[in-house]
Amino acid sequence: MSVAATPPVRNATLECAHVTVRVPGRMLVDDLSLRLLPGRVVVVLGRNGAGKSSLLHSLAGVNPHASGTVLVDERPLEEWPRRELAQHLALLPQTNDDPFPGTALETVLVGRHPHIGLWRWEDAHDRDIARRSLAAADLAGCDDREVDTLSGGERRRLAVAAVLAQEPAVFLLDEPIQQLDPHHQIETLRLFRHRADAGRLVVMSLHDVGLAARYADDAILLYGDGRWLHGAAATVLNEERLGELYGTRIRELRWQDGRTFVAD
Repeated sequence: MSVAATPPVRNATLECAHVTVRVPGRMLVDDLSLRLLPGRVVVVLGRNGAGKSSLLHSLAGVNPHASGTVLVDERPLEEWPRRELAQHLALLPQTNDDPFPGTALETVLVGRHPHIGLWRWEDAHDRDIARRSLAAADLAGCDDREVDTLSGGERRRLAVAAVLAQEPAVFLLDEPIQQLDPHHQIETLRLFRHRADAGRLVVMSLHDVGLAARYADDAILLYGDGRWLHGAAATVLNEERLGELYGTRIRELRWQDGRTFVAD
């Protein structure tokens, strides 16, 4: 996978002011207030059903939150025209939906639509960005492959490529490395780490706490009952807090200048 050809940076902040996220019969996130800055990788951790996907969808404006305000670049979500918002913020859902048949290149070009004016087709510039995004996701040469011929992992990387082609200032990624083999897990995380280092804001949910500790600057812990905790990954990710988060004993292992966590 390639991290080259990062486009010019449009910085943007993402802020929550007293945001509450609910599902029928349950409070998932209560009174979330935080400000996430460009150039950071923020990981969202929690048990299954704790609200990670629901929170990311609320931050993207896909699902409404019960109360509070989400601001992108200090502007409330509801004040953004949808097309303009999509130029600044991209959501990678947890599941890959390919409702229409098409090639890999055609699928990734969907990520260019927010940047294409009315009555205009994709041009050579858009196709170049799409091909570079495919290459970044280790799908170079797959332009003409029909999507239904790709494996599950390849389709996940195709979804990553489409988000890259969107060229947002804020990436919201729901389990971006699911279905990927270890090599592509690491390369995908490196890819978004590189985007953050270039000035983007990356917010992603993960299940691998060791990889979260390795690549994240900050962490948001969701306990599934409304409680949450936000702070620097170096301090928030520890045995005591992770044990409470997951309801099982967690051990921290250190080697050289790195660390990982395993369930005991």
